[in-house]
Amino acid sequence: MGRKVTVAVSTLNQWALDFEGNMARILQSILEAKDMGASYRTGPELEVCGYSCEDHFREPDTFLHSWEVLLEVMMSPICENMLVDVGMPVMHRNVAYNCRVAFFNRQLLLIRPKMAMCDDGNYRESRWFTAWTKSLQTEEYVLPRMIAQHTGQQTVPFGDAVIATRDTCLGYEICEELWNVRSKHIDMSLAGVELIVNSSGSYMELRKAHITTDLVRNASFKAGGAYLFSNLRGCDGQRVYFNGCSAIALNGELLARGQQFALQDVEVTLATIDLEEIRAYRVSLRSRCTAAAGAADYPRIHCDFEMSTHSDIFKTSTPPLNWPNHTPEEEIALGPACWLWDYLRRSGQGGFFLPLSGGVDSSSSATIVHSMCRLIVQAVQLGDAQVLHDIRKILADTDYTPDNAAGLCNRLLVTCFMGSVNSSKETRRRAAQLANQLGSYHIEISIDLAVNALLGIFNAVTGLTPRFRMQGGCARQNLALQNIQSRIRMVLAYIFAQLMLWVRNRPGGLLVLGSANVDESLRGYLTKYDCSSADINPIGGISKMDLRRFLIYAKDKFNLPVLESIIEAPPTAELEPLQENGELQQTDEQDMGMSYAELSEYGRLRKQSFCGPYSMFCRLVATWKGDLSPKEVADKVKHFFRCYAINRHKMTVLTPSVHMESYSPDDNRFDHRPFLYRPNWSWQFKAIDDEVDKLQPIYTPSSAQLRPSSEDLLMSTQRSSHLDDSKHSSPLSSASASASIDVGISTAAVPLPGAAAPGGLSKKPSGYSKVHVNVLGKIKDRTGIPV
Repeated sequence: MGRKVTVAVSTLNQWALDFEGNMARILQSILEAKDMGASYRTGPELEVCGYSCEDHFREPDTFLHSWEVLLEVMMSPICENMLVDVGMPVMHRNVAYNCRVAFFNRQLLLIRPKMAMCDDGNYRESRWFTAWTKSLQTEEYVLPRMIAQHTGQQTVPFGDAVIATRDTCLGYEICEELWNVRSKHIDMSLAGVELIVNSSGSYMELRKAHITTDLVRNASFKAGGAYLFSNLRGCDGQRVYFNGCSAIALNGELLARGQQFALQDVEVTLATIDLEEIRAYRVSLRSRCTAAAGAADYPRIHCDFEMSTHSDIFKTSTPPLNWPNHTPEEEIALGPACWLWDYLRRSGQGGFFLPLSGGVDSSSSATIVHSMCRLIVQAVQLGDAQVLHDIRKILADTDYTPDNAAGLCNRLLVTCFMGSVNSSKETRRRAAQLANQLGSYHIEISIDLAVNALLGIFNAVTGLTPRFRMQGGCARQNLALQNIQSRIRMVLAYIFAQLMLWVRNRPGGLLVLGSANVDESLRGYLTKYDCSSADINPIGGISKMDLRRFLIYAKDKFNLPVLESIIEAPPTAELEPLQENGELQQTDEQDMGMSYAELSEYGRLRKQSFCGPYSMFCRLVATWKGDLSPKEVADKVKHFFRCYAINRHKMTVLTPSVHMESYSPDDNRFDHRPFLYRPNWSWQFKAIDDEVDKLQPIYTPSSAQLRPSSEDLLMSTQRSSHLDDSKHSSPLSSASASASIDVGISTAAVPLPGAAAPGGLSKKPSGYSKVHVNVLGKIKDRTGIPV
């Protein structure tokens, strides 16, 4: 008998409820695995119907069509003489389960239900499925008649069992079971299971790709044996991007791993494993052997099949490899780009329309589209027929073959600078230069005519004309004049998106891209139904500081030199009149009353560390003790939570974006909280005030110390991110800032002068300056009454 087995894990880009396409991709993966010499093939979680069916899992149709697809796959000659399992929902005794279904030569072997549901983050599995809780037990599942007619079987074992072939033994975990504190792979390994298989639907978050690989490797290290991990990849109809990374590990070492990001619909990852290496490794672990001698036995389903061959003496086992992980900048360049590609080709639209302001956010969205174009060109050059078919369909040009990213970008992306009398020449120039370097089809328009027309209607009805603050208007007038500009841009974006392909003699329309980052959404620093309202948003899950680092990376990687001036420019909405010398009157950080570095810190404490106002104050008063007094920290925390409470309602209409950041405020499914708050947080803020009263008398300012930078302060509490302070951080505003219930833009009066750094050693403004912290009682609702 042989001792070497060749196994395959599949990475599939499935689509919820696309049963025909999903079946084709499953069959393609089986064929590729078989052609490469594999005797066993596994795939991702719920690959038959797609992971993100959500409430469609309550429909009998979803179960029916999944069985129909299974029958087609099982009866296919492609699957002959090969052990195969697929993921699909199965209803057993009126309970829905998330299952692996294993078969060999047109005979079902086992239905193995998931034993631990995932309800963290974006997952809501317990809404649709129930965990199988009968450990080491099986029941007889009565097969649908259409299956029984073809297989001759009436029932199949359903439950917690393993499959024993002539030469080895194979058992299952499903996704969350690997993460679970009581992972089943330990019990299975002690019971003699040598190949442990995990089908997953794991999505990406920045800086998290290594976690899955570490878990897979560590599972095989601790328990011994081979661990086979298959994952989905792509956008299957939701806000997440499943990030591939299918892998095979043996005895603590990684043998093979699939790509994290790719346009490829099907990727098969193979490894040849020497079973005697598993046995030798396990025998050497004496404590494991003692535990195994008394371990409970699993029900074994016997399969009359040898996964190895008798003549495998010359077959080479797969050696270990060292797989480098992407940097966060590479993840931003690739993840949202792949998500955009899936959304575009499956939406039936002809490209994208992007209002391009020349700032960091819209420039990041445009650069990600350019990155997508580069991936398309690379895939076509590598011979990916599906990508070529899809791009020709999108462009309605059956003869087109993309050969450079800029040329493709010109066909797919329309950028538009929507200028006004408040726009500076610099932003207009930067937008035009970036469009030229990216290759986008670029236009420039003025919104002044539309703004004046709307103001004329208001004047005709009321006899009044609102004025900006610097022209003598009040805070409400100032905000209304900013909002009207923002919302006009949204309206214009949609009419141009619908008609620009008509202008260019092409059928179809364009998807409107948004460009609001995760920090501005958290703070509510956006106008409801402005250009943050779009069809999709590639950067909605990314922080401002990560976007800056991404543009630094893209400047050299994609040869976009204009990005340097975009990064250096102070962030500004340009909604208020310029100063007489043409300089900016308004910057984002002055308007918000906080820096982007602080916003990231607040976001992580609020979401990742589950801090309310009082807990956040307790954390930050220790972190910032060398820079701010307890009273100043309290003021900052209160200011953030007031702004957050006033603007939380905006999250109910947040444009769908690819999930990237673990402190995202997206309330669609990730961050479930009220959108109507008591904005003065009276009980919580009193708890802070009581603590300040205790701390203030004993607080000793460290005036002799050099004030640390934003990065220094943030790094003390960051676990995984590497934030650098913004070169152009604006001082915080102390003036009577107005934050409308409708608008996240606060108007700031003349800022107070900042204190110079001790000894003149550093003139860089700190994101945590002691000045401009007295903001309490100055946030107003839409009536102008302080909250």
